[in-house]
Amino acid sequence: MSYGMITLTNVAHASLISLLKRKSATSNEGLRLSVQKGGCAGLQYSMNVEAKQEQDLTAGDAEARVYIAPEAKEYLEGMTLDYSISLADSGFKIINPNAARSCGCGTSFEPKKQGNQDSLEQGEACESEQA
Repeated sequence: MSYGMITLTNVAHASLISLLKRKSATSNEGLRLSVQKGGCAGLQYSMNVEAKQEQDLTAGDAEARVYIAPEAKEYLEGMTLDYSISLADSGFKIINPNAARSCGCGTSFEPKKQGNQDSLEQGEACESEQA
């Protein structure tokens, strides 16, 4: 399902609806995607269930709400949000055409083009950087 700047797979759409129901999310809350400095590849994704902030871009629909932090737009435009179900690693996955490479943990990436990273917050180290 394409929603302007992002696409949700059918599995991600259904999983997001389920997550928002489990979290008793209000109609103003959804999955908020942002990008922070950090991780082993330079930038890392952040995903949280929270209320839409004033400048956030909106994607999804009334049941599966996705908010994108404005400073993350250039890094996430054209991405696909999927949901993987496996014994070793289940959860939302970002398939990002703007990533030159991704870390093995899947939460960190190096952008194809270096945007204005000064506006990004500093994130934590990704799992593969921690001992």
